[in-house]
Amino acid sequence: MASEEVKETLLNKKEQNYNTENCPGCKVELKKAAQTGLPIRELFTVWVIALSIALPISSLFPFLYFMIRDFHIAKREEDIGSCAGYVGSAFMLGRALTSVSWGRVADRYGRKPVIIFGNFIVVVFNTLFGLSINFWMAVITRFLLGSLNGVFAPIQAYAAEIFREEYQALGMSTITTAWGIGLIIGPALGGFLAQPAEKYPAVFSKDSIFGRFPYFLPCLCISIFSFVVAIASFWLPETLHNHDSEMLPQDSYNALEAASDTKEGNESTSKENLFKNWPLMSSIIIYCIIALHDMAYSEIFSLWAVSPRKFGGLGYSTADVGEVLSISGFGVLVFQLTLYPWFAKYIGPILIARVAGVLSILLLTSYPYIALLSGITLSVVMNFASMMKNALCISIVTGMFILQNKAVDQRQRGAANGIATTAMSLFKAVGPAGGGALFSWAQKRLDAPILPGDQVVFFVLNVIMAIGVLLTFQPFLVETQN
Repeated sequence: MASEEVKETLLNKKEQNYNTENCPGCKVELKKAAQTGLPIRELFTVWVIALSIALPISSLFPFLYFMIRDFHIAKREEDIGSCAGYVGSAFMLGRALTSVSWGRVADRYGRKPVIIFGNFIVVVFNTLFGLSINFWMAVITRFLLGSLNGVFAPIQAYAAEIFREEYQALGMSTITTAWGIGLIIGPALGGFLAQPAEKYPAVFSKDSIFGRFPYFLPCLCISIFSFVVAIASFWLPETLHNHDSEMLPQDSYNALEAASDTKEGNESTSKENLFKNWPLMSSIIIYCIIALHDMAYSEIFSLWAVSPRKFGGLGYSTADVGEVLSISGFGVLVFQLTLYPWFAKYIGPILIARVAGVLSILLLTSYPYIALLSGITLSVVMNFASMMKNALCISIVTGMFILQNKAVDQRQRGAANGIATTAMSLFKAVGPAGGGALFSWAQKRLDAPILPGDQVVFFVLNVIMAIGVLLTFQPFLVETQN
């Protein structure tokens, strides 16, 4: 009975604090205060939006090797990986140049308009990429897709604001789950739907648009999905406060009780130079290193899987790669929605990141030896290894998301996530180009006495991951205590 009275008192306080007329952020705060149970609708909304921006990023990986081959720009088969890396990097380079600006726009005008605009950009430029007739058209459309789609930073800020404190780990986990699933479903769509006239001649004619543009179908399907998300986003609740008063306390009942004491502190925090915020910057640096590792791995895995056995690859088709990544996606989904929030609550995101990094290193070390397998054994082992690898990497990224959003208040959250996205995109821009070049070089040294062939590729990936793990220790990484 006493607890109900306390709760009612705190709700009344919240109503007094968030009573600015026609402020969408205040309305969201009041709704959160009165909310009971798991916020399923909000979780699904965040998941769908994050999925819509993740799908076009990696959908090209299964067929990029064959697209570059069809452009006839690579002089030798071994050079295809290098050319493919430039197309893969174009998106991240474009996003790196504009993410901070999009974050500031989201802080000034709201998360919702940036989310809507970004999804319409996917519709336009992802479709044009599927219709590319040469190498440079592919590079330019991917660059514009990355630079004009500024959804990634605002959706992280949105997830930090739409959920109550006890569900924020689950909310951030939802983003990285959708991101991970997008990095799985995207390649699956690319693998199964690319070159449809060759795979499904009974359905698609070689004289049809899908025969003349063999990589258009997967891009079209993703663009249709993004169009639906863009339309649905018009009904999103805006979380940004539209009044000039000091930052209001967020999420927890304890924060409500401390509202009067933290007024001055919140006002000064909102003017803080983000680059001097070490808890934020340290988590961003680690996030960038893991992002570099993840993007290079995504590029290398697809190239390695489809490359011939004589070069140390698996000799997979695009459909085979799509199947492996689809199974991996299911494992990531189950882990992130069930186990990760529990681990984050009782162990903490930092310790999870350390353990996941060490396990990832051990797993990647086994990849060159997995290529020696064949038949059903290869299929089972490769599916399990891919599922584990993606789940481990997503766990580290989720932890860094949580730390970044804890380090700032709402007025700076869009900009902070914009800085993180810019830095991460620069590293991810290096990932495909560097990974493709490294892969091509490795295939030319199959008889090297030290780390021959693909062994050197996975060794370099492990070195990057090891650096990220070492930086999770103090005094480098500092966690903000809310």
